[in-house]
Amino acid sequence: MELTEQERGTRLKALQALLDMMRPAVQADGGDLVLVRADVETGVVEVQLGGACSSCAISTDTLQGGVTRILKDRLSWVTEVIGGLDDTIDPEASTALGVGGYVPRYRSL
Repeated sequence: MELTEQERGTRLKALQALLDMMRPAVQADGGDLVLVRADVETGVVEVQLGGACSSCAISTDTLQGGVTRILKDRLSWVTEVIGGLDDTIDPEASTALGVGGYVPRYRSL
């Protein structure tokens, strides 16, 4: 079944709105969530985590347990979420961006 232009637009807007809702949580930890591409007919969505997420040990959990689960739960047409990390950022710079609870914090005494 081929979608109309209006249906494609509606799906894309819903996807972008959902990603925009999730982004502040990822950004609060120094990362970012970006839509790379979306095929609204087949339901394949590709996203990328950047910033501090590039060096974070739990970025895979964020993609699978968070982003993928939310997209599939809230958008019935999403069939697959492909996730990646922005590997263009320097690992030390990526680590320095982290501000979340999992990032060690040191206090001077």
